[in-house]
Amino acid sequence: MKFLLVEDNSELATAITSRMRIDGHVIDHAVNLQDATAFVETEEYDLILLDIMLPDGDGRDFLKRNRAGDLNTPVIVLTARSQVSDRIGSLDMGADDYITKPFDHAELEARCRAVLRRKSGTAKTRVELGGMIFDPVAGHLIVGDTTVTLRNRELRLLELLIAAPGRVFSKQKLADRLFSYDEDVSDNAIEVYVGRLRKHLDKSDLKITTLRGLGYRLDYEH
Repeated sequence: MKFLLVEDNSELATAITSRMRIDGHVIDHAVNLQDATAFVETEEYDLILLDIMLPDGDGRDFLKRNRAGDLNTPVIVLTARSQVSDRIGSLDMGADDYITKPFDHAELEARCRAVLRRKSGTAKTRVELGGMIFDPVAGHLIVGDTTVTLRNRELRLLELLIAAPGRVFSKQKLADRLFSYDEDVSDNAIEVYVGRLRKHLDKSDLKITTLRGLGYRLDYEH
């Protein structure tokens, strides 16, 4: 998954970013609302982690403005304010959840998973399709009697493809989703991850098809 963190506390931002990257997520970091606005105008995110008190304004104004502009990306508000009225206000403005500072990183991760499950319309974590069982939380892929522990970007790539079978993803689109804004990515890197997934899916009914000049598509061969 690709996240945007909007947080001006460098120590907290570093801790969150490091933890999320260990879990295999791609995460961009904005230190103020101006940068956050530039990110959401140019990038696509699965989730936004939004601080309230920022150097150039109130994060809730950013949330309200973007919800009015049809931004549907789930948002979890990070707030130091514990008053019920503040939490209710954030939810009324369009936040999907909130967490009060200081918080345990395991709780933040659990809230992220819960919000993303609600967005997908399912409480299930395991996906069964085409003779394959995919558990993104455990990071496992089961095909027949073989269980494979996926590497982080293999896992995120399969999440993208399996969420939209039949959809064509260009190399640039995949790069945008699998790597952060400041990482240099070659076409070969995407080919490597696609190649690894193909091997893992070899004995299933799922196939990653290359469409020359267009990109890749996950096909289900009944």
